[in-house]
Amino acid sequence: MHFAVVEGEPINDVPQDLYIPPDALEVFLEAFEGPLDLLLYLIKRQNVDILNIPIAHITEQYMEYVELMKAINLELAAEYLVMAAMLAEIKSRVLLPRPKLDEDEEDPRADLIRRLQEYERFKKAAQDIDEMPRMEKDIFQAGAETPELHLSKPLPDVDIKDLLLALKDVLKRAEMFTHHHIQKETLSIREKMGHVLAILSADGFTDFVSLFRVEEGRMGIVVTFLAVMELTKESLIELVQSEPYAPVHVRARIQ
Repeated sequence: MHFAVVEGEPINDVPQDLYIPPDALEVFLEAFEGPLDLLLYLIKRQNVDILNIPIAHITEQYMEYVELMKAINLELAAEYLVMAAMLAEIKSRVLLPRPKLDEDEEDPRADLIRRLQEYERFKKAAQDIDEMPRMEKDIFQAGAETPELHLSKPLPDVDIKDLLLALKDVLKRAEMFTHHHIQKETLSIREKMGHVLAILSADGFTDFVSLFRVEEGRMGIVVTFLAVMELTKESLIELVQSEPYAPVHVRARIQ
């Protein structure tokens, strides 16, 4: 491994006239984001309970760090000095004996403990957010464009036979919705019996076929026939036939 590379030329030996200024070497120490961050670090390093801070010991370590920053020419923020003054005040209040009247006074460390607890919660939340996967760093969003497709879908040819089959299906479905209305027939056998008796007489014969009215339809013919049969059963009329296959005649029976 070369000592250095100058203008593309490797250098393996240290130059005799090499001069390194005193301020050329900088040491980067762990930086703290503020005095609360430094205090939290000191407490965790000592592995002590944050609710029971050894204020004297922590104050000494805090001041050592402040003096170290002054010695290495680090820019010291004013808030570090404000915290140092606050720690010194708390230390003095803890170490000095309290008057009897002030026994119920709140612990001098209480306000500092609340600030440290709140800062610890926010710092933990910030660390959790920082550990979450980040877009374009841990997660890369993929994208793809759908290619333009030119598809030609030919229309089917329709034959006359297909149309007839489709019409057949439509007619078949239409038959499923047809209905038949049944109503009471107005013709009465008893009324037709009276009508037949009005036509017949006991003096002469009447052609059997002439008793039926074609305009009354099939139902009228059936009712007339039933009326003739009922009159014959009750012996009110008689049917006469002169010979086989001869026309049938009807006349009223003499009572």
